[in-house]
Amino acid sequence: MASEKRRRTSTSADTSRHRKQPQLTSAGLRSVGAGAFFRPRDAAELGVSSRELRRLVDTGAVEHVARGLYRLAEAEPTEHYTVAAVCARVPGAIVCLLSALSVHGLGTQLPREVWIAIPHKARAPRLSELPVKVIRFSGAMLRYGVEKISFEGVPSRITSPARTVVDCFRFRRLVGKDVAFEALREALRERKASPDEISRAAEVCRARSLVEPVLEALAR
Repeated sequence: MASEKRRRTSTSADTSRHRKQPQLTSAGLRSVGAGAFFRPRDAAELGVSSRELRRLVDTGAVEHVARGLYRLAEAEPTEHYTVAAVCARVPGAIVCLLSALSVHGLGTQLPREVWIAIPHKARAPRLSELPVKVIRFSGAMLRYGVEKISFEGVPSRITSPARTVVDCFRFRRLVGKDVAFEALREALRERKASPDEISRAAEVCRARSLVEPVLEALAR
């Protein structure tokens, strides 16, 4: 009788532990501000320990992408897979310049690196496994024309089409003058940014002398 009671108690405890076992799901990760890509701290917020995370990797439910970065294996990869990975690893970064052009469908650039902007005084991210090009923004450049976006469920930020065009002129030595001119022409032709939006972005970013002459020439 006592033996049967102990078995029932043991079975009940095992069932309870099984029911309480944390799981990583897309919905759960979204609830803590993460996405298909996530960091150990995101998993910890859902009650998933480092040991459980390793077990999930061993079973193939989770992929170890890079140092401090994981991904749900069930998530369908998109064309912005690498951008999502970088944004997950560097929360608060701003997708900019060539990467922003690619996301917005402007020009013909297919960057090998993910171009991101961080504050001037921020510590540069160490991402040896991920191809990243880091740019420094400061002041209004960290806020103006910066939009919220999501890559594979990862909350991210990106410069708007108008702001991206202006940045290409500001950083023309990095991206090339031809890229800047192409981005401006296509943004206007595809109506992804108006002349007024580009002029305003150029004014805020102190790049009117670089952008206005080109805008006026295209308007003739």
